[in-house]
Amino acid sequence: MTDSPNGEIGSRRPIKRALVSVYDKTDLLVVARALVEAGAEVVSTGSTAETIAEADLPVTPIEKVTGFPECLDGRVKTLHPMVHAGLLADLRLESHRDQIAELGVEPFDLLISNLYPFSAAVASGAAPEACIEQIDIGGPAMVRSSAKNHASVAVITSPEQYPELLRALAAGGFTLAERKALATAAFVHTATYDVAVASWMGSVVSDLSDGTGFPRWMGGTWQKVTGLRYGENPHQPAALYRSGDGARGLANAQQLHGKDMSYNNYVDADAARRSAGDFDEPAVAIIKHANPCGIAVGSDIAEAHRKAHACDPTSAYGGVIAANRPVSVEMAQQVAEIFTEVIIAPGYADGALEVLAAKKNLRILVVEPPRRGGVESRRIDGGLLLQLSDTVDADHDRAANWQLAAGQRASAETLADLEFAWKAVRGVKSNAILLARDGASVGVGMGQVNRVDSCRLAVQRAGGRAAGSVAASDAFFPFADGPEILSAAGVSAIVQPGGSVRDGDVIAAVQAAGATMYFTGARHFFH
Repeated sequence: MTDSPNGEIGSRRPIKRALVSVYDKTDLLVVARALVEAGAEVVSTGSTAETIAEADLPVTPIEKVTGFPECLDGRVKTLHPMVHAGLLADLRLESHRDQIAELGVEPFDLLISNLYPFSAAVASGAAPEACIEQIDIGGPAMVRSSAKNHASVAVITSPEQYPELLRALAAGGFTLAERKALATAAFVHTATYDVAVASWMGSVVSDLSDGTGFPRWMGGTWQKVTGLRYGENPHQPAALYRSGDGARGLANAQQLHGKDMSYNNYVDADAARRSAGDFDEPAVAIIKHANPCGIAVGSDIAEAHRKAHACDPTSAYGGVIAANRPVSVEMAQQVAEIFTEVIIAPGYADGALEVLAAKKNLRILVVEPPRRGGVESRRIDGGLLLQLSDTVDADHDRAANWQLAAGQRASAETLADLEFAWKAVRGVKSNAILLARDGASVGVGMGQVNRVDSCRLAVQRAGGRAAGSVAASDAFFPFADGPEILSAAGVSAIVQPGGSVRDGDVIAAVQAAGATMYFTGARHFFH
């Protein structure tokens, strides 16, 4: 084999000189020892160099390379031509080789660098000044330099890549293809870091929202988790991505059992978590095609599941179940009797998982219920919509703050059902009507293009259970026909936002039926 001008032997470039500067020192000594044993010179900085030296491994301090001491509390140690010329010299070019030889610069073949934990500092609730100190400057500069010059330099940005480095050392160095892949990962690493810093700066350090709470610029990064069998339909390719900020959520759920999740499974599981997570008491939501076919609360999670399933057993077949409490053995036994696609909960009691795992294809997921509030987004063609999330924790969600619009004041028991129905209807696609009794939905009408059809559908699904139930409407009734359908079915009380120009007609219809109606003053549209 012949040596190429840039030092490659055959298809691999040997690692003769490495610069190591890491915050995360996981397995640092493993790779440092491997580099030394491979005959590489290890140049290092600050505490990284101290750690290597304390292990009695040879290391060259960065000050010996730069001829300049580390200063400003460590802010300046690698920002020097002797470092960056060594990283940026394209050894394929004779002119670069001549220049660094004339300047006395020794090239690097490898950079190992991971960055200050800025996102972790923000997530910990650290003060802004402390977070600013975790904004890395020298690290990203070195990483970008090495990644740009991947023709001559390999760059490692995570301990997860160390096995790849060890294999390369054993093989005589990295191939060009391997260096290209590492460079790509390095630019992803710095881009993710920069987006996190810029987003935080624009919302915490300097308000760029013009007082609206929505910044003038917003960035995000996403990492592919896995490919999916297909999208909504078999002819649509699909994949799952995880938010680059490390936020918890469904994309980070741990799957304990069952077939791989599908695109539609994720959509339905997200809707199920939204519905069950709205309640403080034990709650279960059963979702089919992103709509609830049963929502209920109970004294325990098994009771909540029984009540939710009873709402619409036909639609619950092949559904997705979410619980806001760990699944008990009793609930697991109930679920095992029903064909279910996915069950998702914050945990599973001893013995419950074994019961569920007996169903070969049942997908069993673990993830905490979603946090309420915050900002949510939706993609549209060419853009992104942002809004503050709708929640069920506002004043208008409490019966004590509602306005009695028609009929007699409801009993405490009826008010409790109205409050349940008002919370539950938030998870139903608009136009939404939900009938409830004893802390459980008994009939749901959703996704219709007019409210009167939603009323008919809810009553139809409830059947005889409509009599004596209560109803929630996610938005006001534009006409009296909707409440007339509900009252004719025996609904005793209605909760709705109010605010229609025909509120008078609606109130009169409810009064004539001898029913009760409350206005909340706010709506729960969910498109």
